[in-house]
Amino acid sequence: MASIRHEFYETDERLTISIFDKGADPQQVSVTFESRRLSYEHGDKKLNLAPLKGQIDADKSDYTVGKVKVEIRLAKVVPGRWGSLVSDSPDPLAATPATFTPSATAPVEAARKNPKKNWDSITQTILSSDKEITSSDDPNAGGDAAVNGFFQKLYADADEDTRRAMLKSYQESGGTTLSTNWDEVGKGKVDVKPPEGSEWKKWGA
Repeated sequence: MASIRHEFYETDERLTISIFDKGADPQQVSVTFESRRLSYEHGDKKLNLAPLKGQIDADKSDYTVGKVKVEIRLAKVVPGRWGSLVSDSPDPLAATPATFTPSATAPVEAARKNPKKNWDSITQTILSSDKEITSSDDPNAGGDAAVNGFFQKLYADADEDTRRAMLKSYQESGGTTLSTNWDEVGKGKVDVKPPEGSEWKKWGA
């Protein structure tokens, strides 16, 4: 069996192995992918790597045969750096919950699907105005910092329809109503609903 030189580099998602088999015949090259095993064979040249440091997805792994080298791309089941190709120890990454990664990317995907319009600037204007309200203008004034912080967090985490409902209800009700239901708010003007025992007045009235 002839020895064959190889090297690798990796990212969190993939590990690429370069096998220096100059002039390899694509018809004669055989590459086998298993969960923790990789086998390369071309004539009398063979390379067996097992057990691999981590698990791979055989269906998503592939290879290309070039004039100077054969490049094998391994798709990792669980993202992370291996540091080496093989290891006799159990795969530590296999214990990581597979549902963790998608949840980490969900906010990014949601942001892409819901492009921002001018809602942020409108919200900042409302919040800036709120900070100037005194107890004589609003019986609920005094807790503005906490209320504004809650409003900002709720708005930042909301989808497009929820944001529209919040802004429309807040503006049209004079700050007395905050709704997240666009199906309800979108039907018409939102009425002013001052706290029980108080009377609503326009600013400066």
